[in-house]
Amino acid sequence: MSAQVRPHYREAMSDLAPAASPTVVAAASARRGESRLKVVARTAFPFLVVALAWEVTAHLGIFPRKLFPPLEEVAAALVRLTADGVLPHHVLDTLVRLLAGFALAAVAGVAIGFAMGRSRRAEDVFLPLVSIGAPIPGLAYAPLFLLWFGLGNMTAVLLVAFVSAFPIIFNTWTGVKAVKDIWVRSAQAMGADNRRLLHHVILPGALPYVLTGLRLGLAQAWRILVGVEMLAAVSWGLGAIGLALEKLVFQRLEQYTVVRWGMMS
Repeated sequence: MSAQVRPHYREAMSDLAPAASPTVVAAASARRGESRLKVVARTAFPFLVVALAWEVTAHLGIFPRKLFPPLEEVAAALVRLTADGVLPHHVLDTLVRLLAGFALAAVAGVAIGFAMGRSRRAEDVFLPLVSIGAPIPGLAYAPLFLLWFGLGNMTAVLLVAFVSAFPIIFNTWTGVKAVKDIWVRSAQAMGADNRRLLHHVILPGALPYVLTGLRLGLAQAWRILVGVEMLAAVSWGLGAIGLALEKLVFQRLEQYTVVRWGMMS
């Protein structure tokens, strides 16, 4: 397809795609700005209630102080461990395992999901396997991975990748299937080959689903990492950093693509 034809079919595709009105987006942003303080207060309220209940319980002495210390002692220990470098070492090791396993899951999951969405043969091969493997709890695979790969970092990374790939595959497959046929047929009628069809039609149409799958996969990754770091007998690790990445990175990307591709009412 020539360079002159390419902008025409992209313009036609953008006309067919539902677009969010700038006025609606601006109004939604204004409403979010007005209610931001209420959202922060509503989000912080459960934590404040739990912190208050913790403090009251700790000072009443219902449980031994070593097992149920007050929050000021917890904060002091946090500062001390951070200053000594122990906590950053744990966090760094966990972050490396999390990112390595999640990167493997993202590459394999998106590739398999796209193959399932575009090829009936790939769908027939992978869909039964994914449908059977996905509902099984991630920790149930841990004994097999420990037997196959032994103790250590490799087991943790591979198990994280295996378990977190399932939601990525499912959502990518769903996103490719959700691309409207009229978009595909219009691009093909205007001379788009398979590469341009993938880059300019299928990938943008499936992107919100892909990002949702990546977000769910990241949440799954840090959940399984909490358990596998104990089972695999790794020396350093902290399984509580993935939640912040899932909220701060993929939730914002997901919201942006939903607005960008006109899926917000």
